[in-house]
Amino acid sequence: WDQNEGMAVVALLRHFGCPCCWELASVLRDTKERFDSAGVKLIAVGVGTPDKARILAERLPFPLDYLYADPERKAYDLLGLYFGIGRTFFNPASASVFSRFDSLKEAVKNYTIEATPDDRASVLQQGGMFVFRGKELIYARKDEGTGDHAPLDDVLNICCKAPAA
Repeated sequence: WDQNEGMAVVALLRHFGCPCCWELASVLRDTKERFDSAGVKLIAVGVGTPDKARILAERLPFPLDYLYADPERKAYDLLGLYFGIGRTFFNPASASVFSRFDSLKEAVKNYTIEATPDDRASVLQQGGMFVFRGKELIYARKDEGTGDHAPLDDVLNICCKAPAA
């Protein structure tokens, strides 16, 4: 994106083999036109190799031009996103996914576990959502648990209401 004054939404998915991330990616894909009309660049990042990213992109589908792979979780570490067994399996925030069961069911119609990172410890990574205006971070939300994604309406409101740099 134009890092002088452009806006970008950067969604960090847990990993390419996470069913909840397939659901988030499908929502982002379906909302992309709204981001585009607001002049906002959409970027989705997932833990795993480019080959794993292609699996999600082809089977979901999701536009590959907006999908980035972070096999070493460097962006996740830099942004201080949560990691671990407790956050992944035992955090009460993870229960939020049950309220979106129909959306999840639709998103995983073509799901395959083959998109899961080869480094199995990577499945313990949590994601987050960030909005940048140029180089300025104007919104940051770390997922508390699996499937605990930022409210997309909040993200869209920030993108559409943020004053130009």
